[in-house]
Amino acid sequence: MARAVVKVPAQAKRGEIIEIRTLVAHAMETGSRRNQLGEIVPRDIVSAFVCTYNGEEIFRAELHPAIAANPLITFTTVATESGTIEFKWSGDKGFTATASAEISVV
Repeated sequence: MARAVVKVPAQAKRGEIIEIRTLVAHAMETGSRRNQLGEIVPRDIVSAFVCTYNGEEIFRAELHPAIAANPLITFTTVATESGTIEFKWSGDKGFTATASAEISVV
């Protein structure tokens, strides 16, 4: 499993807009490069990212070969209630990575 890092505020006020930052370790091979023998290096990318807040989807991204290695995704959402924010990345060759963070809303 890949290393995933998430940054979510531990506490927020109800209705506050919070910033969420995620990063997953992945080399991201586009399928366009050739190796020393001239053979095409097979594509191997993270192709999807989904974030849920207490089980409800709040953000989704479809990623393509032009995305950088170790993709960093930053987005905002509204703090509505205390709970769990879960993150899931998936990609080529069966790649999956997950992470979660707790938030307390006051």
